[in-house]
Amino acid sequence: MKYMNRIIVLFFSFLLASVQMTAQIKSAARYEIDAKRVGVNPDDKDALPRSREFIRLDSTYYVGWLLEGLYKYERSGDYLGYRQAIVPLRKALYLIEKDYGETLKRMFSSFGFFSQNVQRFDDFYYIANTLIQSYNSIEMPDSTMALIDKIEGYQFQRDFFGLDCDRCWLYHRNRFYTSDKHPFLKNSIEENVQMALKSCYKQIETIQRNKQVNDMWYGPYQSDEDLLTVYHYLAIMHNYMQRYDSAEYYYRFLIQGGRVSWSNYANMQHEVGLFSGAMENYQKPQYRRRFALEEASYYMPTLMVYAGNTKGAIRSTQDKIEQVGSTPGFGWYNIALARAYLYDGQLDSSEFHLNKAFQFKELHINTTLTQSQYEFTINLLRVQLTDKKISRLKFFNKGWWYTPSDLYDFASLKLEKAMLEYALVDALASNPERHRMVYDLFCAEATVSFDESVYLLKDFCLPFFRKRYERYAATDPRLRVKRYFQLLQARFTFEDGDEEEALQLGETLLQETLLKGNASSDSEEVSEHGGMDRDYERLYAFRLMELLAHCTDDEEKQLALAKKCFEAYPQLLPYSGIPCFMQLEHNAQGVVAEQVVADLKDCNINWTESEDSPKAKLYFEKRGDTYRVVVNVWNHLGKQIVTNTELLFKDAEGVGKELALRLFGKGGTVRFSEEKPIL
Repeated sequence: MKYMNRIIVLFFSFLLASVQMTAQIKSAARYEIDAKRVGVNPDDKDALPRSREFIRLDSTYYVGWLLEGLYKYERSGDYLGYRQAIVPLRKALYLIEKDYGETLKRMFSSFGFFSQNVQRFDDFYYIANTLIQSYNSIEMPDSTMALIDKIEGYQFQRDFFGLDCDRCWLYHRNRFYTSDKHPFLKNSIEENVQMALKSCYKQIETIQRNKQVNDMWYGPYQSDEDLLTVYHYLAIMHNYMQRYDSAEYYYRFLIQGGRVSWSNYANMQHEVGLFSGAMENYQKPQYRRRFALEEASYYMPTLMVYAGNTKGAIRSTQDKIEQVGSTPGFGWYNIALARAYLYDGQLDSSEFHLNKAFQFKELHINTTLTQSQYEFTINLLRVQLTDKKISRLKFFNKGWWYTPSDLYDFASLKLEKAMLEYALVDALASNPERHRMVYDLFCAEATVSFDESVYLLKDFCLPFFRKRYERYAATDPRLRVKRYFQLLQARFTFEDGDEEEALQLGETLLQETLLKGNASSDSEEVSEHGGMDRDYERLYAFRLMELLAHCTDDEEKQLALAKKCFEAYPQLLPYSGIPCFMQLEHNAQGVVAEQVVADLKDCNINWTESEDSPKAKLYFEKRGDTYRVVVNVWNHLGKQIVTNTELLFKDAEGVGKELALRLFGKGGTVRFSEEKPIL
């Protein structure tokens, strides 16, 4: 028995010695890790090798996992990347809580204790905050909310995380879902929006409650920065709720404090019809998270489309796509580029980029825009694209209904459009936010323009939309947007067969807006008298005059309106169905050049000798086996619309039709035989 007791004592002595030796080895390893991590930046290329070295030295120490997670997060640009970053970050969070959880709970017990352990707090902050961002990047709101609740359990004296601001974002970002999908949510959009607001007010209460002690620690103005973070979210929420005065109130604080997101502020200006101001603020330098959508680069081309500056919209979006490559945002930028091509008349290029956007797996990072909006926008632009293809077919051939191939193409396009509209209406009917996202024009959260909404709504339940937009025009608080509601009301009235009332509505709008004279979109003239911004409302002007031209039987009025349409937005006129009158001068000689002019004259343009009509000049020359034509066009006021546009070709097939569109300002490549969408 004495012998057995001696063995047991020796065993436990050996075990204790082993534990002490292991602890000493771990302590030495952690000391070495702490020494070597100094100066290691997660952005550095040697951060990953360092993290692996630290894990080899001590895999139970959080530092190696922290570095690996931060390194992978900084380089993540797709779903797989964020999933790979989450694994080491979760491991780091578990290990730091296991070893230093009690330290974190006591972190603010005294300033001295905080100073001694500030490195642990900073590491915990970076782990948790990066994990939140990773969860949000791949749509894991339940995991984000659980992590927020965990952090809140530490009851930190100063909330550097902005936990309730993150809660606000989660409620707002997922407001259209219910508790069936995410348990933390309520069961309606209205309830989720209210929860988002309550989260902001709770954050303010927390800041005020701890203000006195935090003033002692961090200075008397420490709460100002924390409050500005809350104001950022309050501005977004009030804008969404159409409380524009309240949103402006908070944006004023953010601008004064140097913390405003100019893109968000521009979104609000865009929503209330301040297009010039929105463009100015979209263009301002602002923080952009790496590998994330930059909303300004999506919305600016839309404003350019409003302005008729389709070439500028194409160039700016091409530059953005070239800059970011196939990273998050690439799909949205391709949608913006497709829209610019569509309004420029380059339908093939538009279709090409819509297909690229459809095939791209987009991550909606740094934005409230969603996958359902992404798909809806693509399909809505496809409806307009198909509609324009039908109109182009009619424009290319005055007697298209006598041509079997054209009739077949017409029927095929009509069927394609009907199928697209069916899918869109189904998506619209199941969207609980359709009133805010589609019907309420210019909503900051929307991804489609007022003009695109018309292409869908005009083919469905016209009496319903006539009444709805009449009500919008009477009750919506946005004075600068009122005319758009009235325009849509007139358009739906026309589509419903009541041309006389549509004409009256349109003529009233013409007097109240287009004939008020020029104004800037943020001027008193716009807000008090309804004058339009002629720089950014050319699309509105075109649609109004197009409507009036369709409503009137007076040929003289229709001709005058066609000239105004050509002046406002020439790229759209071939697709409008309005008779186009134009003078033509050319020097075509030889079989090929003369055939091109003959094909041009077969298009649906009324050629005239009237000096009071737009004028086109075509200059042909032949170099070897290649023909070159230079196009210049002036409107009826003598303003040049097309300047020295060149087209190179070798045979006549298709060139006349292409020239017909280029007379109206369509862009495209110089060499027709090699004309392809620009990648």
